[in-house]
Amino acid sequence: MSLPRYPAYKDSGVEWLGQVPAHWEVTPIGHRYNVQLGKMLDTSKISGEHLAPYLRVFDVQWGAINTQDLPTMDFSGGDRVKFSLRAGDLLVNEGGSYPGRSAIWTGQLQECFYQKALHRLRAYRHHEDSSKFLYYLMAVAVDQGVFVAGGNEATIEHLPAERFRRYRFPFPRLSEQTAITSFLDRETAKIDALMAEQQRLIDLLKEKRQAVISYAVTKGLNPDAPMKPSGTEWLGDVPAHWAAMPLKRDLVFLTSGSRGWADYYADAGALFIRIANLTRDGIGLDLSDAQRVEVPDGSEGSRTRVQTGDVLFSITAFLGSVAVVPEDLDSAYVSQHVALARLRQAYLSPVWVAYAALSIVGKTWFDTQSYGGTKIQLSLDDVRDLPLPVPPLAEQLAITAHLDAETARLDALTAAAQSAIDLLRERRAALISAVVTGQIDVRSLPQMNL
Repeated sequence: MSLPRYPAYKDSGVEWLGQVPAHWEVTPIGHRYNVQLGKMLDTSKISGEHLAPYLRVFDVQWGAINTQDLPTMDFSGGDRVKFSLRAGDLLVNEGGSYPGRSAIWTGQLQECFYQKALHRLRAYRHHEDSSKFLYYLMAVAVDQGVFVAGGNEATIEHLPAERFRRYRFPFPRLSEQTAITSFLDRETAKIDALMAEQQRLIDLLKEKRQAVISYAVTKGLNPDAPMKPSGTEWLGDVPAHWAAMPLKRDLVFLTSGSRGWADYYADAGALFIRIANLTRDGIGLDLSDAQRVEVPDGSEGSRTRVQTGDVLFSITAFLGSVAVVPEDLDSAYVSQHVALARLRQAYLSPVWVAYAALSIVGKTWFDTQSYGGTKIQLSLDDVRDLPLPVPPLAEQLAITAHLDAETARLDALTAAAQSAIDLLRERRAALISAVVTGQIDVRSLPQMNL
């Protein structure tokens, strides 16, 4: 389908915009919108006669505003007008990790205000401008890196009001803004529905993956095998010829890294395995974000160095994340948040232990053993005492080979679904960009077939 363009264009004078329709106005945002930064947080104002809820920067996400469990602060006198919210106001993150992130206030609460680190944009002339059109423009500007100094996200943390007011944006007539936002609301809703469908598939595949692993490590591959009570209520019956034992029965040793390794971080050197390198769904290491260290002299270096077949457990976050050290791994060491278990392999295969830790066996055990208040963690004894169903070693290898194949198949389906989401997200962003910058004339465009 060939998409219509406007009959005439002009140079916008703005690099990221390029050409825009000739009849559109390109002007600083502050000429059409009042840009008001929120109220500075004042701990002395947490009590008073005019307590009211206020929004913080993390309450404003793309297209969504959290209004649950908001803090309150005293807003009295002129502040009640200056920092008030009306339906149709556009809220824009001024700081944090995502300057420019925006959402429209629709009057979710009868009374609400907003804190510094948020801008409120309110049209000077409501009969000329639509905050929904500006919302879509903000999405394009953020995607283009307009608010990032020099294109480097590390060089800017704030979007000051003075600078914000000077940014130039394209503005058609209100009737055209309305036609554009109606078109985008309709078409992005279709794309969002397709992405949600793929996300549901990913969620189902994740559930299927967990079920396949849990069934295999508790029931085996032979559906006709005689069964016996496991003696553990949540585990149920297991094959009659299987044994049961804690991990410690087959351990050579169990340890974790020591504190202070951050002092040895380097651009080159040995791998330093952290919790982030242990995935929550698989048994392989994820080294896409690998830290390197210059290994200190002494026993700490040798004690925490991994070997092929070591089983690694997360013990301070994402409990139960696990990985088996592969044969081809470079010299590597574990952090204080990772337990290193080395097996004799007389009774247990490392891969079997890892799959068992991912299954209902490990998840239930670690959930019941974890301790701590806001920081849940495991002790090394919790790992040492992990109860395991134990088939003969040959059967363990057969089951883990089956699981390797099944999880690879499910992972491929998950990757395909995620790829579809990524492509749809790119298409969504490209469509919004083309429409709000006038590269497509949607005023008389029928619905698109996605």
